[in-house]
Amino acid sequence: MRRTRSTTRKNPVSALLAGLAAFLGLVVLGALVPAAAHAQQPGESSGALATGLHIDDGRLLEGNGNDFVMRGVNHAHTWYPGETQSLADIKALGANSVRVVLSDGHRWSRNSPEDVAAVIAQCKANRLICVLEVHDTTGYGEDTAAGTLDHAADYWISLKSVLTGQENYVIVNIGNEPWGNTNPEGWTDPTIAAVKKLRGAGFEHTIMVDAPNWGQDWQGVMRANAQAVYDADTTGNLIFSIHMYSVYDTAAEITDYLNAFVTAGLPILIGEFGGPADQWGDPDEDTMMAAAQQLRLGYLAWSWSGNTDPVLDLAIGFDPSRLSSWGQRIFNGANGIAQTSKEATIYGGSNPGDTQAPTAPGTPSASAVAATSVNLTWTAATDNVGVSAYDIVRVGGGGETTVAAATTNTATVTGLTANTAYTFAVYARDAAGNRSARSATVNVTTADGGSTPGTSCSVGYRVSSEWPGGFQGEITIRNTGTAAISGWKLVFAFANGQTVSNMWGGTPTQSGATVSVANASYTSTIPASGSVAVGFTANKGSVNTVPTAFTLNGSTCATT
Repeated sequence: MRRTRSTTRKNPVSALLAGLAAFLGLVVLGALVPAAAHAQQPGESSGALATGLHIDDGRLLEGNGNDFVMRGVNHAHTWYPGETQSLADIKALGANSVRVVLSDGHRWSRNSPEDVAAVIAQCKANRLICVLEVHDTTGYGEDTAAGTLDHAADYWISLKSVLTGQENYVIVNIGNEPWGNTNPEGWTDPTIAAVKKLRGAGFEHTIMVDAPNWGQDWQGVMRANAQAVYDADTTGNLIFSIHMYSVYDTAAEITDYLNAFVTAGLPILIGEFGGPADQWGDPDEDTMMAAAQQLRLGYLAWSWSGNTDPVLDLAIGFDPSRLSSWGQRIFNGANGIAQTSKEATIYGGSNPGDTQAPTAPGTPSASAVAATSVNLTWTAATDNVGVSAYDIVRVGGGGETTVAAATTNTATVTGLTANTAYTFAVYARDAAGNRSARSATVNVTTADGGSTPGTSCSVGYRVSSEWPGGFQGEITIRNTGTAAISGWKLVFAFANGQTVSNMWGGTPTQSGATVSVANASYTSTIPASGSVAVGFTANKGSVNTVPTAFTLNGSTCATT
């Protein structure tokens, strides 16, 4: 059975509280005693270092002292144990880490030591840092089915023989979102106790702890008590995880929270986050990713595939060739994984002795020039260790703007304006972060108009959730032709007076019953045999009939 993301599937009381968070967020967070009063002094060590991954001066480091910034996603292994290819697929898209959902047996089927050992082996085979988490603790104190952190700690201790020796590769996330919205101040003592229990059992791994309030800490309990929890860890190898969904819908809330920890010298990452809007709000994923990149903090997007609410599936049906609009944003968008991820040095990436930049890529050539997109190809750069990625930039106005990233010597730039002149160039990067000189430039003028004649398409429409007066839906548009579709408009009609209230993956306009959806910049190109997904929320009455007819760029689509 498909599982929803825990952070937003709250009961009505939780939903009400989360709805208040946008109003209360800045007030609550701003009223806390600044954690900076407990900040470490610059260069001060955090205590005895773990064998491998460890914390020093508020940063997550590898055993050799290199900074490690997580860029990855969450994967629901415990509910989909047969999807063993997923880790390889996640790595192939550029991730350097993955957070793996496990169960301690309290709520779901317990993952055995043999299974956990196999997961670790798969992470290592695919050169990923593995964050292992127990999901049964989700929403304790509010969700009666949730387990305790103490039970989760016992589970980790039962796995000690499997985990010992893996400190370079594995981070132990004690329990997912281990407290709900009811009396969240109860989070602190059990968290400290669980950390001490693991250290008392001899664990040297970096330990990760999640926040209360279903991971979002909108009442500031973790923020106010973070120093006390950190000080309880005798090794100092502890990192805090904040989950950011609809509570974090403004840039101020996001940057204020993250900067409070950075200023205090306390390690933190975004252990889960979403971008698509839901009935509780619209997370500001652009600021989350930009702030994480600016502050050099890790992030792990939720989630690879298999959600009850599929709008958060990064890959549709666990298929890496069918990234959703959310998946395209995470892997290929600004500050995304392809653009910012660096492989852990334990696997040979980010060699501290590698100071040689790659050669400049060849001059890019343009093909498939359409109204809103263009394909660029260039001669690959060379490097003494190896080229890991390319940055494609738009040049103009005395500066340049990164518009795409790629791991091969070809990329599609989307979101362009019809009948407009552009200048593009390319940089190469290696795993150590060395960047090449810029390539020579290519000038491109986009085509006039945005339609693709003779479009062949199919459309799948589904209602993913409903509530009184509203619902959430998803539209999957598939290109069944042999040529890419560059720029599109989808048109359909509601039968019962439904009205779109919010949309991601496209821009809607509605006139009466008729809805027209224009592509977003990151969904403008639909490759041959490929698809894009559009999600939305809408208002409805008592009847919610599914639309049965769709046209794409004026052509009638089949329905699936």
